[in-house]
Amino acid sequence: MNVGNTGFSAGYTNYIKLAFSPIGEPFVAFQDGYCSMQASVMKFNGTTWVNVGDTGFSPGRAEYLSFAFSPSGEPYLAYQDWSYGFKATVMKFNGNNWINVGNPAFTEDVAASLSLAFGPSGDPVVAFADNADSTKISVMNFDGTNWIYMGAAGFSAGPVWYVSLAFSPSGEPHVAYQDWINDSKATVMKFDGTSWVNVGDPGFSTGQANGTSLAFSSSGQPYIAFADFSFSGKLTVMKYDGTGWLNVGNAGCSEGFASYTSLAFSPSDQPYVAYSDVANSQKASVMGLNGTQWAYLGIAGFSLAQAFNTNIAFSPADGHAYVAYDDGATAKATVMKYDSVSTDLNEKTQSQISIFPNPVSDKLTIDFTNISAGNTSIKITDMRGVKIFEGQFNESKITLITRNYPLGMYLVKLKTYNSVYFGKFCKTNNEN
Repeated sequence: MNVGNTGFSAGYTNYIKLAFSPIGEPFVAFQDGYCSMQASVMKFNGTTWVNVGDTGFSPGRAEYLSFAFSPSGEPYLAYQDWSYGFKATVMKFNGNNWINVGNPAFTEDVAASLSLAFGPSGDPVVAFADNADSTKISVMNFDGTNWIYMGAAGFSAGPVWYVSLAFSPSGEPHVAYQDWINDSKATVMKFDGTSWVNVGDPGFSTGQANGTSLAFSSSGQPYIAFADFSFSGKLTVMKYDGTGWLNVGNAGCSEGFASYTSLAFSPSDQPYVAYSDVANSQKASVMGLNGTQWAYLGIAGFSLAQAFNTNIAFSPADGHAYVAYDDGATAKATVMKYDSVSTDLNEKTQSQISIFPNPVSDKLTIDFTNISAGNTSIKITDMRGVKIFEGQFNESKITLITRNYPLGMYLVKLKTYNSVYFGKFCKTNNEN
């Protein structure tokens, strides 16, 4: 179903990006055709989409947008800044205005294919194809005052594209990219604290990999999704098992070419990929792993028209899948969500478990009398996927001490021998 109106932006959009605030509000950032291709951000307030700060707040044209929330809840935007020689700029919204994070245009030269993420310290980190180093990949982080290189600049073996940056649950930064020196196949590297090292073999995909998108399971396994040219550009997802990269389900699992691939994990830790589905008139499709096979979430090609720059995220408020895209019918921004009793292919809703009080300050009770007679695992993670608690229980109701949990939203994953359930709670200083 649509989230607000279709084509809700004032003008046409490009590079649309979707992210959720810690309290579950969906935000989109995009290149705004209504404002001379400058950057704009909007959020859904429960009824309609409203501007976050000024429209077209970047000083000039903004390309290769990447959008994320800091752990403290501030929206950040990285982009190629045409007002400063196509270098990288990062801005954040301070509650009233969009302001620069450090100096604008902090890279040495042109920066393209940007990807923004936050490390465990809460500092913003940006990966990009670095024209100062022959379009090899560089990563920089903001230390509170300046943008500095993380490891060596231009550390990849050759030029890169489709850069995707993600942190493991243990806090290690990883980058995935299309590796031009290895026949445009997929490569993943991680920073070991001193230098960037390969994760498995470089160029591990069978064929050319377009639209590489990287994400981590809650157990810390890196997954990568891409359009696989060894299967005519169909969707392939792979994971690293500690030794090598393996296919997740069938390689080339989509009906046809998969453009604008975007990978994310649901609250029940299942991988999902949104993409523009060439086999279905370039409309948006989402596939998820159902056991060992990939299956559509809802119908294939669910958007009313062509969908470009598709990206997927899961709401921390209700666990539903949201997809944002540049809408081929209006050339404007559209967001849809999968509205069903169960978001995941085999997960259940919170209504079958009881979590109280919510919000919680000191002690949280999880009652799962209705679903389990014993041998139940419970895992609690924060909104970055960091594990806070995990245990195995034979009883059907437990109480946890939460007084030392940081303030914010948490996800609860409860697994029985044949089903997965999820819920959420908010940690505050005072209980209702």
